[in-house]
Amino acid sequence: MINVGSTLPEVTFGLLKDGKMTNPHTHDIFGGKRVVVFAVPGAFTPTCSAAHLPGYVALADKIKAKGVDDIVCISVNDAFVMDAWKQSANADEITMLADGNAYFTKSIGLDMNTSDFGGTRSVRYSMLVEDGEVVKLNVEDPGRFEISDAESMLKSL
Repeated sequence: MINVGSTLPEVTFGLLKDGKMTNPHTHDIFGGKRVVVFAVPGAFTPTCSAAHLPGYVALADKIKAKGVDDIVCISVNDAFVMDAWKQSANADEITMLADGNAYFTKSIGLDMNTSDFGGTRSVRYSMLVEDGEVVKLNVEDPGRFEISDAESMLKSL
């Protein structure tokens, strides 16, 4: 599993931008920037939609006021699902990255097999990344939502 001090692996994500598919690489998203990342097991799932994403939407301005360039949500979903979730949650301040094949999630060791629920998904976590290096990492225990929330991240900045 990735640790504080680790450099993020170079992978390609899916991202709808202005209605068009783009495929930014890790360096495009994190290079030379201070970025808060949070990952969820799935878009439109209960805790993710009711608490995780809305918390970051509500606190986006306060988080960015702490010198954060971007807030990124990652899920093992496709870019179209991530964009629909962004629209439905009014998450304009959040970059919604699709890790459709779980390349990023697997390469940082934060994947889990949910079997019939959806197969390979991400563990719930948050991290602070500075120029591609992990500075803070909060990985939730299975079934928990206590340390990767927006409020906890804001307090740690």
